[in-house]
Amino acid sequence: MTTSDGFPDASSDDASRFVRASGLVIDEVTATSLRGHAVLGEGHLTAWGTVHGGVYASIVESAGGAGAGAAVADRGQIAVGVHNGTDFLRASTGGRVDVSAEALFQGRGQQLWDVVIRQSESGTVLARGQLRLQNVPRPDPARHS
Repeated sequence: MTTSDGFPDASSDDASRFVRASGLVIDEVTATSLRGHAVLGEGHLTAWGTVHGGVYASIVESAGGAGAGAAVADRGQIAVGVHNGTDFLRASTGGRVDVSAEALFQGRGQQLWDVVIRQSESGTVLARGQLRLQNVPRPDPARHS
């Protein structure tokens, strides 16, 4: 899926290798919330067999960024992360996770989003993060050609 703000998720051919590797698939996005999921497997694990915290931090950044981007897309802006504080609460060996993101604050210049990652089967919260984003003008793609 490609969200209304142009953010491609892991299921999109337009997604970067990094986004595809995180596994985040966006199921629904609005200007104030996002729902998604990821299937975490062997490629997401540490040498000790648990999901790497960087995977969770990347999902927090991507989910919060896609939601925040949807909120400012009609203003010709994008939202870029300026601080990501992700807490890793429970170890997991992988499987499907559900991702929910909610806007906590949306101002002219900044936004703050709360992102929760849960093990789908049990509902156990594995990680939770807050992402602060700056609203900036959408770059001109012609300048990067």
